[in-house]
This record gives sequence, C-alpha cells and structure tokens, in this order.
Amino acid sequence: MRTQKIAKPEKLTVTASTIFEGDALTVLRRLPDCSVQTIITSPPYWGLRDYSIPDQLGLEGTLPQYVNALRSIFSEARRVLKDDGIFWLNIGDGYTSGNRGWRAPDKKNPARAMSVRPDTPDGLKPKDLIGIPWRLAFAMQEDGWYLRADIIWNKPNAMPESVKDRPTRSHEYLFMFTKDEKYFYDRTAVMEGNGSGKRNRRTVWSIHTQAFPGAHFATFPPALVEPCILAATKPGDFILDPFFGSGTAGLVAQQLGRKYVGIELNPDYVALAAERLEADEKSIIRVAA
Repeated sequence: MRTQKIAKPEKLTVTASTIFEGDALTVLRRLPDCSVQTIITSPPYWGLRDYSIPDQLGLEGTLPQYVNALRSIFSEARRVLKDDGIFWLNIGDGYTSGNRGWRAPDKKNPARAMSVRPDTPDGLKPKDLIGIPWRLAFAMQEDGWYLRADIIWNKPNAMPESVKDRPTRSHEYLFMFTKDEKYFYDRTAVMEGNGSGKRNRRTVWSIHTQAFPGAHFATFPPALVEPCILAATKPGDFILDPFFGSGTAGLVAQQLGRKYVGIELNPDYVALAAERLEADEKSIIRVAA
C-alpha cells in the first residue's frame, strides 16, 4: 500500500493590516497564537439570511449544528486572542419557522424573504423566540470563556415589523468575553458624560443602525465598534473580525490608529471592504480550504 505524508499548512504571518479571503475556521487555524488584542465580530445569524454563497454559516439544518459550528470557530479565535484580550460578540435572535421551509417578504422589510429555512428546533413551538444569543453564550462559558457583560444594543431606528401580536424587536446583544479573569480594559476611554459628570459606561447602548452603500444586508454601525476598540486596545494593537463583511471593524480600527485582521468568505464583500479601506492587492490574501 502506498502512503503519502500530508504536510501541515504553515502558519500565516501578520505584520500589517490584512484581509483574508476564505473560511473563518480554516484561516483562524493558521493564525499565530496570541496575536490579536481584541476580537469584534457579528457572525451570520441562524436562519435569518441567505447570502447565496457555498459553505455559508447560518443555514445549518439544526440549532445545535449552528451553535457547535460557532463554538469551533470561537475556540480557534480564543487561541489567537492574547491572554489579556477581550472578545466582543454581537448576535441577534430569531423566531421558529413553524417548519415552513420559506419566509415571505415583509412589506416593510423585503430582504427578509428566504426560499429555505431550518425546521423548528426540538423542544420549541411555532412562534417561539429561540433565545440564540444566550444559548451560544452559555455554550461558550462551558468552553472556558469568561462572560463578563451582556450589553443591550438599543436601536432607536430599528427596522419596522408587520407583527401585531408582540412588541417590535429593537435590540440585539453584544457579549463581552475574556480568556482570563484579569485582562486589559481601559474604562476611562469609554466613560459616559462630560467633565465632572463622567461615569462608568453602562450596559445599554443606544446606537442607530447605519447602512453602507453596496452592502445588501445590515452592517456594523461604527459607533458600536468604536467603544469596543477603545476599551480593549492601545494604538498599534491588532483587532480581528472573523466575519469581516464590508469591513466596518477594520475602518474604525484604522481611524483609531489600530491594525486589523479581517476574514471574509464572500469575495464580493472582500472587494467591497478592500475598496472601503483602500487596501492594496498585497494586503489581501486568499486562503484555500
């Protein structure tokens, strides 16, 4: 029998701001240990969007498959994060599909239409709120992460909904995780108020959503990213977003004198982020699966 030794892929080196085009888990496995000071990301939400890209996250057949996929990705992210670093995770919730394999467009939100949707998770009923953010947060606690804060992102300009039997959802969660019980956190950089009236930052952040031309779906508002970077990094530090999208985390990092590492599977979004960040071809690296 003929055998062949398969060499382990070499680690990727990162010395300047870089966009990696490829699968998040594949790229993360090749990044050096303890190489970024903070992680700020918003992964695709489960069963809410079809980005029409092979191997996309968010259309797993079951909720446990989705949570486990994110646990695997964030386990590698934990290795890449410095020991005194912070991981900021923005994640939204959703409702069960009632086992409908599709979702009709909403007159007020046409982009919600989908031709495929996961079945209702075991143990839940039609119209149940799933509780995805907390299910994921508890799973990450089990993996060793310290859950330090649950921040409510209040959206004053939230997208209208056509529902008449419950309140319109106008918030998402931003979780603050750390690797250790001691970590770098600059509280003075993100205090609220002015002058002698300043106080420690609270856990409800009222920030308007903000569209970016060219991005088909909602993007990170820079005002949500900025306090995360200011509190968790110093000038010159690296920030990582493993679901880079249109590159908002990188843009804010640039503006604040930090460096970025972005990972994005969709080549259209890589091109969009590169243009937005004025990144040259040398700073874009395509990583095969």
